[in-house]
Amino acid sequence: MEQIETKSVKYDLIVNSPGRINIIGEHTDYNNGFVLPTAIDKKIQFKFKKNASLNRCTVYSNDFNEGFTFNLDEVTKSKNQWENYILGVVFEILQLSNNLKGFDCVFKSDIPIGSGISSSAALECGLAFGLNGLFNLNLSKKTIVELSQRAEHNFVGTKCGIMDQFASVMSKEGSVILLDCESLDFEYVPIKIEPYKIVLLNTNVSHNLASGEYNIRRAQCEKGVAIIKQNYPKINSLRDVSLSMLNEFKSVLEPVIFNRCLYVIEEKERVLNSVEALKNNDLATLGNNMYKTHNGLQHQYEVSCTELDFLVDFSKKYEDVLGARMMGGGFGGCTINVVHSKEVTKFIEDSSIAYYKKFNIKLTAFEAMPSEGTSIKINNLKN
Repeated sequence: MEQIETKSVKYDLIVNSPGRINIIGEHTDYNNGFVLPTAIDKKIQFKFKKNASLNRCTVYSNDFNEGFTFNLDEVTKSKNQWENYILGVVFEILQLSNNLKGFDCVFKSDIPIGSGISSSAALECGLAFGLNGLFNLNLSKKTIVELSQRAEHNFVGTKCGIMDQFASVMSKEGSVILLDCESLDFEYVPIKIEPYKIVLLNTNVSHNLASGEYNIRRAQCEKGVAIIKQNYPKINSLRDVSLSMLNEFKSVLEPVIFNRCLYVIEEKERVLNSVEALKNNDLATLGNNMYKTHNGLQHQYEVSCTELDFLVDFSKKYEDVLGARMMGGGFGGCTINVVHSKEVTKFIEDSSIAYYKKFNIKLTAFEAMPSEGTSIKINNLKN
């Protein structure tokens, strides 16, 4: 397929859809727990226009340098995985509205793929947000979040929680979101970490969550809940399980299932404790909680890898690094670090040298600023 974007093309709508970081609260969203994410200043930019067709749609990725065309009357899964993020969103919108018509879309990203800052949610939510504006579908932000999650479940095959999509759409500049993944109640918590900065170190080791490990962890947690529920019928998720309750089943649960559940229950408490730390400007407690989270992800949940562990251990050599942990689904991606501004440059340089010496892989690093959620940048549509 030929590239469809040219300088002469006039687009009706331009949308920016950001990636996200999660300060703390990893693998708790699909267990109905709490998370603390925010959108960041890395984004996918979409350009949309109506093409006067009833059902012909064209989507082009400038990053992959490829695109595809599909028909709204027959939206089915593709063998090309990235296309399923698009097709899944369109399929879910078609279940909610009859007003979708033919469109052309071009997008370009500055979100590092596989880094754990959820380029997938940005892709889903940006497309849904743009089509909602392009065709006046009147979908609420909450609906866009939910349909984007369903798209990933049904077309991509990753049974993700709702955090990534929620953060991508609902974030507010200068704040993180305390999100209750059971009720979807949320609170904006101002994040004032000056003179510290949030630094992401990308291992450049990629993984594919849909390949199985993510879904295996979810199934393991559900197995633990099913066993506990036999004695506590009101239990529906690990959100409802206390540490003392879990310990009652230590001799019953397989050790691997016990450890998965233990991590989630402890992480729930760390999130709430970290919110109070942010409100009290207690950054030392926040950083300490981040290190505890990584330890849990490494040893209890077992979703880390040697590259991530190396970078977290390396950060502990620096007094001006308050905390670090792996971020995202695991098995690669980024570490998130809270680093004093005066030390950022040296920390990145030292980490890069040590990482290359150890693994012969070049590290990439960038600062992440809490940012606004998905938004319309330019709207040329006539009301």
